[in-house]
Amino acid sequence: MKLSARNILPGKILAVTKGSTTAHVILELAPGLTITSSITNEAVDDLGLKVGDAVSAVIKAPDVIIGK
Repeated sequence: MKLSARNILPGKILAVTKGSTTAHVILELAPGLTITSSITNEAVDDLGLKVGDAVSAVIKAPDVIIGK
């Protein structure tokens, strides 16, 4: 699959927690380095996401805000 996004972070799913409509998917990008994505439950089901799957986080946004 080709994408126009340049920020593609490969990782492994550590957890999938479904809520009423939205799921939180935790990816391990490197040992001790995780990122959490909020996606629809439908997307989780359509992609067949489960713990241990190798996936990629694709970040496509006009702004990245950093705070300290």
